[in-house]
Amino acid sequence: MSGALDHIAPAPDPRDRGGPQQPLLIATDLRKHFPVKGAKRKVVRAVDGVSFSVRKGETLGIVGESGCGKSTLARLLLHLIVPNAGQVVFDGDAVGSPDGITVSALRRQAQMVFQDSYSSLNPRMPVRDSVAFGPFVQGAKKPEARDIARRMLGQVGLDADLFGPRYPHELSGGQKQRVNIARALATSPRMVVLDEPVSALDKSVEAQVLNLLLDLKHRLGLTYLFISHDLSVVRYIADRVLVMYLGRVVELGPSDSLFRRPLHPYTRALLASRPSMDPARRIEEPPIAGDPPNPIDPPSGCRFHTRCPFAEAVCFARDPPLPATIGIDTHSAACHMQDRASGHGLAGHPTDA
Repeated sequence: MSGALDHIAPAPDPRDRGGPQQPLLIATDLRKHFPVKGAKRKVVRAVDGVSFSVRKGETLGIVGESGCGKSTLARLLLHLIVPNAGQVVFDGDAVGSPDGITVSALRRQAQMVFQDSYSSLNPRMPVRDSVAFGPFVQGAKKPEARDIARRMLGQVGLDADLFGPRYPHELSGGQKQRVNIARALATSPRMVVLDEPVSALDKSVEAQVLNLLLDLKHRLGLTYLFISHDLSVVRYIADRVLVMYLGRVVELGPSDSLFRRPLHPYTRALLASRPSMDPARRIEEPPIAGDPPNPIDPPSGCRFHTRCPFAEAVCFARDPPLPATIGIDTHSAACHMQDRASGHGLAGHPTDA
């Protein structure tokens, strides 16, 4: 997919309302609590007050342990599930408000690629029809939708004549995920939410899909929100990284800065848990102990204090806020050690352990 045209910047998008300085997506205090069956007034706090923004043309990576709320957050952003509270603003328009943008209009400009490439495709529908379905639903005639599907399959490196008539079970895992990417791009979105898009692929295919995503981003002027538990993948593809723990954002910053000097003890533990290829640097002790607390009854104060080696009384008493990010290079963490006025014994001089 190389060529002279690959290096030409995409033309300005006529749908761009606020210019390059206006964030494409702003999430404010998003919350989603799921009722616990058989337990009155008990809820699972899957997403519990998450705020962040996504800039136009960037890739924001979202990381955290299983169960921290990453996938729920992704579905909230596209209103696949309805939040209990909070607001999503897309290019200056509040989603679902009377004077904002409707959910259907949002989905014309934002699409999602799911983790399970097989179950997200209709097993009874040829690949070309799966890709053409989105444009057809949005008003394109069948011949036009088929043409769009043919073009999109070519964009993701699949011969439309060869792969278009095939069914999902006739494709490899990498080919199915390319079809899912083509299907997401068929409606000409401005933002694509990728929920663990390469976790089910082997490493050689994973690299191909990641490089494909980067190529498409530059050629089509896309914005990505990339969710993964694989920190190496996130470091490769993301411009900024958001770290979640138990439904909250605990750290947010540029990828290089966060991987080079993580500020939150939880982020340090995640990075320390990565396998090393150097036998001399084997992990002798687990970098983080215990399981995450119950999201039905999260701990008071900082939610990480039950597993944090630096926890003090202030961590039990008060929940540290995430400082507002100002500027593209801002790196912040919701940790009392990062606040000189918090009263924590290491405030202002956080350990590098």
